[in-house]
Amino acid sequence: MRQFFPEEIVRLREDTPGCSNVIHLNNAGASLMPLPVIRAIQEHIELEGNIGGYEASENMHKAIGEFYNIAGELLNTKSGNIAFTASATDAFTKALSSVPFKKGDFILTTNDDYISNQINFLSIAKRFGVVIKHVKNLPEGGIDLDDLDKQLKKLNPKLMSITHIPTNSGLVQPVEEIGAIIKNRETLYLLDACQSAGQKELDIEKLHCDFLSVASRKFLRGPRGAGFLYVSDKALVLGLEPLFIDMRGAEWTEKDVYVPRNDATRFEDWEFAFALLLGTKVSIEYCLKIGLNRIWVRIQYLAAYARTKLREINGVRLLDEGRELCSLITFTIPGFDAEMIKDGLAKKKINVVISYRNFAVIDFDKKGVQWAIRISAHYFNLESEIDFFIEQLNVIIRNKISLKAIF
Repeated sequence: MRQFFPEEIVRLREDTPGCSNVIHLNNAGASLMPLPVIRAIQEHIELEGNIGGYEASENMHKAIGEFYNIAGELLNTKSGNIAFTASATDAFTKALSSVPFKKGDFILTTNDDYISNQINFLSIAKRFGVVIKHVKNLPEGGIDLDDLDKQLKKLNPKLMSITHIPTNSGLVQPVEEIGAIIKNRETLYLLDACQSAGQKELDIEKLHCDFLSVASRKFLRGPRGAGFLYVSDKALVLGLEPLFIDMRGAEWTEKDVYVPRNDATRFEDWEFAFALLLGTKVSIEYCLKIGLNRIWVRIQYLAAYARTKLREINGVRLLDEGRELCSLITFTIPGFDAEMIKDGLAKKKINVVISYRNFAVIDFDKKGVQWAIRISAHYFNLESEIDFFIEQLNVIIRNKISLKAIF
């Protein structure tokens, strides 16, 4: 596999205007968009302004259709299994709303699933009387596959929902092994790939999920306000459809009758931002041109480099657990204020983000922490940027210790 050459990294950074303004270590929040993505969005906005919104989408009909093909290529599936959405959470909730829950049904999930997903499950439990069950974790972190298999057999849950890479940790769940366990079961399987799309290769043929939600803004380097949803043939044949289906997703045929679309567009809304769809299309093309396997190797290298440097800082506690780790790195420093650290780094134009306990109640309570700083490098980041981050973090720590000594 061809590695990133220094001159290639230079070109990629030149293609990324934000690299000249900040050291961006918040790619798990929203990455820096490359110029082709920015231009695709701007050009369509300008077209809408010049000829009208409906007319612009008609003019761009071919390019809009190509989005479904390229998103299908990213996931190794057909274009008809892809629905464009307003975000990964929008994709997730549309899929979740299509499951015909009744009182006493089980939702099987993990201790590390995304905060909004966990809140959604609690809301459904409150409204419909479903029961939420969590799969045990291994001592070293990550899902216990034996317990998953046992709970699937015992509970026969209506839905299993897994977050591939949690927002609050560098953990990577073994989704291909999970797919092998869930394969051919009646249980519907919803996979949150919000953080993994653009980091790792995602192959529907190996994942065996019924739904998969994706964000544009993270490691795919697309725009905010955009995402997409994979819907399996099984889910379509079962007639699953979002609770609030509209004129994009269905045809009104008689006074009291509507017919859902045959493909995944039944999960779309009539109105969405075509400029962001086109930006997402270009971001996927950009990602695939570089190569996901190469991206994953580069990301793992940068993450390992950063973790090694962080372990050398006295007082820093790394929080990531699991057999496989990714770009996301979380750490805490007992006795320090999270906002002070974030603000201190921001003054040096270093972008990081804070995760608080309420973002990951189960995980953070187990680890006994109230907050964590999260950093997440992408392939365009440099070792020198990580070195500067480490240097400035050390400065913040030393200054705080010096002030304590004085007072």
